[in-house]
Amino acid sequence: MKAISFFSGGKDGLFATYLAQKNDIYVKYFLLLKTTVGLSVHYENLNALKLLAKSCKKELLIFDMKNGQEQFVEFLKALDIDMIISGDIYLESHYDWLRELAKRSNKEFLEPLWKQDSKILVKKMLDCGFKYSIIACDKFKLDKKYLGYTFETEDDLYRFLNENPHIDLAGEAGEFHTIVTSCPLYDRSFKLKTDFIKDSEKYYYLQCSLE
Repeated sequence: MKAISFFSGGKDGLFATYLAQKNDIYVKYFLLLKTTVGLSVHYENLNALKLLAKSCKKELLIFDMKNGQEQFVEFLKALDIDMIISGDIYLESHYDWLRELAKRSNKEFLEPLWKQDSKILVKKMLDCGFKYSIIACDKFKLDKKYLGYTFETEDDLYRFLNENPHIDLAGEAGEFHTIVTSCPLYDRSFKLKTDFIKDSEKYYYLQCSLE
């Protein structure tokens, strides 16, 4: 079975891809969306994402949502895939949107992380060799001093949780966004380099590169 997986360079999408491939699903493409709803901190680091996709040996496809939902459906229909994969955990509205998108595109739909406990899930990621860093903080939920904060061990998780008990450890409500610097999907590990710290209406974020 061939699939396309939503991709932002963040931990959830990549872990969903990892789990799918462990179950013998061939992920042929990564899909990055250029959103029309505010600034995408991931798309702002497109060069880094291209490097990660290449390291995973995946073809990176980009769709600009300004072209509209109908064009997006036709775009997916035209791909030689059977399945759409995403890394949502508990955002019902996004799950419902993707499920309907898959139905209209005549594709199967897989959410490997759906309804898992965030704390248990991020521990699994670390146990499987994922390392990731925060590249964006919601201005109203998380102090910008956590830009660049790296999760490599459970100690990193517990320290972050102790300092931010109100924050979901997976950042599923958009409290923060991440980039994965090391995981079994890559052909090598990367080091995060901060080029600039920027801000948008909602986020403080890193303009970053990978070495």
